[in-house]
Amino acid sequence: MKVRVKVGEGKVLELVRGDITKQKDIEAIVNSANALLKPGGGVSGAIHRAAGPQLYEEAKRYAPIRVSECVITGAYSLPNSYVIHCLGPVYGRDEPSDVLLSKTYENALRLADSRGIRSIAFPSISTGIFGYPLEEASRVALSTILKVLPTLKNVGLVRMVLWGEESFNAYAEALKELVGEVEEG
Repeated sequence: MKVRVKVGEGKVLELVRGDITKQKDIEAIVNSANALLKPGGGVSGAIHRAAGPQLYEEAKRYAPIRVSECVITGAYSLPNSYVIHCLGPVYGRDEPSDVLLSKTYENALRLADSRGIRSIAFPSISTGIFGYPLEEASRVALSTILKVLPTLKNVGLVRMVLWGEESFNAYAEALKELVGEVEEG
């Protein structure tokens, strides 16, 4: 399953259903991290398992990070060059959640762009154990990407990699609401 939309001159936003650790054509993937950048459950656990123990060995030097802060490391055994670790807000605790979630996506995009990265893949940040409602998170994430992507010099492809059908459908629906026409396939 894939949905894509052109965002300005030569820029593309894609939604795919899949595994973020298997995005071979993407330069940097985003880890929905905890403040200490330790291997956790969900996306973080999957990324750390796929990358190997060197990922945490490098990442822990940057810990702790604050909500919406992002740091970059190598990707080790992953098929990518970099992992960008981001701490999204815990819904209902870190307020204003929408502003902090938007800032998380923006900070990751700007960090990637400043490093000359051309493609980046995101999971749905904060919608797992951090409890952010999927529909609301999808609108915040996509509206932020649609606003920031055209302003970047290097990043040309942003891919949202969504694990389950519910996540994919929520993001696809939100994207259609935000831009109208999308390419499917």
